[in-house]
Amino acid sequence: MAASSAARRPKNSDEPLIVLERFLPYRLNVLATVVSNALAQIYSERFSLTIPAWRVIATLGQYGVRTARDIAAHAVMHKSTVSRAVSGLEARGLVARQPNPDDKREELLGLTGEGQRIYAALAPEALAFEQKLAAGLSPAEQATLFTLVERLDIHARALAETLGAETPPTAETPA
Repeated sequence: MAASSAARRPKNSDEPLIVLERFLPYRLNVLATVVSNALAQIYSERFSLTIPAWRVIATLGQYGVRTARDIAAHAVMHKSTVSRAVSGLEARGLVARQPNPDDKREELLGLTGEGQRIYAALAPEALAFEQKLAAGLSPAEQATLFTLVERLDIHARALAETLGAETPPTAETPA
């Protein structure tokens, strides 16, 4: 495994302590932002959805009924961001609220018929975008990438937990 940028720094050097282009957290964040913004063009232009609104629709499309807290944890968004997105989607008739019989302080959220229609129209476009994005990698490289991303995700969550940071559920544990 390659050494971190700090470990590669020669002693008594004028080289910066961290070279961002070789700093994995920075590179992953930049890549995620570039990919997210590129994908956002699809659902923004066609359906006038923001990134948070898309994440709410995608989460409800995948899992059905969820609370705003569940969506925030799953999509790694702040609860207030989810709340604003849900309010906007509700105003557009894409999301409906219903009381949570298990917790009167929460509401259950679900896609309306129109919300489901948008999800059904967007999902194939999102998958086509993913396919185009991954096309620069061979099938074996794609499999390796997904394995490595999963391993990094598990390790990062464990590391965050030891540091006392809140982490969302894993892909195997739906929010």
